[in-house]
Amino acid sequence: MTRTLAALSAAVAALVATTAAAEEPSAEVLYATHCAVCHGDGRLGGTGPALLPENLGRLKKTEAADVIAHGRAATQMVGYGEVLDEAEIATLVDYIFTPLPAVPDWTLADMRETHTLHVDPATLPPAPQHDADPLNLFIVVETGDHHATILDGDRFEPLDRFETRYALHGGAKYSPDGRFVYLASRDGWVQMYDLHSLQMVGEVRAGINTRNVAVSGDGRWLMVGNMLPHSVVVLDARDLSPVKAITVADSDGKESRVSAVYTAPPRDSFVVALKDIKEIWEIPYAGAAPDFAVRPIAVPDFMDDFFFDQDYRVVVGAARNDKQGAVVDLDRAEKVADIDLSGMPHLGSGITWQWQGRDLMATPHLRDAAVSVIDMNTWETVKRIETLGPGFFMRSHDNTPYAWTDVFFGPNRDVMHILDKRTLELVKTMRPEPGKTVAHVEFTRDGSHALVSVMEADGALIVYDAETFEEVRRIPMKRPSGKYNVFNKITYARGTSH
Repeated sequence: MTRTLAALSAAVAALVATTAAAEEPSAEVLYATHCAVCHGDGRLGGTGPALLPENLGRLKKTEAADVIAHGRAATQMVGYGEVLDEAEIATLVDYIFTPLPAVPDWTLADMRETHTLHVDPATLPPAPQHDADPLNLFIVVETGDHHATILDGDRFEPLDRFETRYALHGGAKYSPDGRFVYLASRDGWVQMYDLHSLQMVGEVRAGINTRNVAVSGDGRWLMVGNMLPHSVVVLDARDLSPVKAITVADSDGKESRVSAVYTAPPRDSFVVALKDIKEIWEIPYAGAAPDFAVRPIAVPDFMDDFFFDQDYRVVVGAARNDKQGAVVDLDRAEKVADIDLSGMPHLGSGITWQWQGRDLMATPHLRDAAVSVIDMNTWETVKRIETLGPGFFMRSHDNTPYAWTDVFFGPNRDVMHILDKRTLELVKTMRPEPGKTVAHVEFTRDGSHALVSVMEADGALIVYDAETFEEVRRIPMKRPSGKYNVFNKITYARGTSH
């Protein structure tokens, strides 16, 4: 009898559990009911960003659950804590962090459907409609609420602040004359903004998960590098209209994600860094009607973070073995040197300067607490400078003897180091806002001031006198990250990233 009652109880419990499970909506149903209207069918994005692990960047699952429950400030994302219980929110979080079973496609036809012009480019004014120096403007990306601020680099006053797409990535890129700025978001949107009239010109979705955009040296073309799908896309820089999509694959058909695209003005070409193929791609853009034919260059290891010399003849890439870097001559299409670069250098943030008649490059490291200084003639390490932690961004200017580098990771993320380029010694260590992350320095056009981001929700942009290191001004901002000076970018200054 006891066994019969136990068996009956177990059967009832199983039936209750099965019924409850059947009543709980699946992840697909929850997403379709509450998310698809903004984030699109298949999680590929709509008015809201794509909800794929590749697009969510550094967002943690706990943070995603908090956004679903309480919404996101300064966006259209409302909270669902009154509608969904904790288990349903957890189900949605697991769902959006699950990779898609197959790489989605995104065709030229898809792009053209998203292409929007807010202003006819032909109607834009011929001259700036403000009295600021158009070449000493900054665009400051505020990731806290997905906005960007246009800052006058002389008076340090904002001229405009506008909403951007979700999670801008890869830095702002300017037309060669400095008039237009192009911004790319992780979910594939490319925006074009006019710095003369201070208004958004247009936008297009060129991919599903995008790394960055590059502008041709003649200002005629844009190239967009995508993680999803595996492609590079050519846009007309005058109005963002899609021109060509190129699937990224080797001769055996193996596809690759794109790590970044760069422009090489002296070569009249784009250079593409690839994550999954041991190749570098060079794509010429010279001529009235280029065909954007790919020139693949075989390399001995995966190279997905680049640094160029000033002539764009050689490219330095970090190897995946975390021990060395490789120097590739683009003309000869071959590796010409190895460099001692352990600790995963952030080469995309490297800088150069002249020292004792030699060209030096310097780069922070993402894993090691050091800055490496390399002789660009011999490719030997001149010095490895110890810092208080791994860094992410390094900047300088021709008109200053100093280079500034952050400590982006670890307990000393509130530190900014200043290096004397003449002695190769650290001469000052600052804590602009103790306990808060400070990062990404950029200089004014003349190099007289350095701008530093306090990358917090209640953050700020701090302006320093580049000679005395004294604080000049502090401008409140929402988690400011990168800031990009027009003149330094369009002249490919030694002290800034290219």
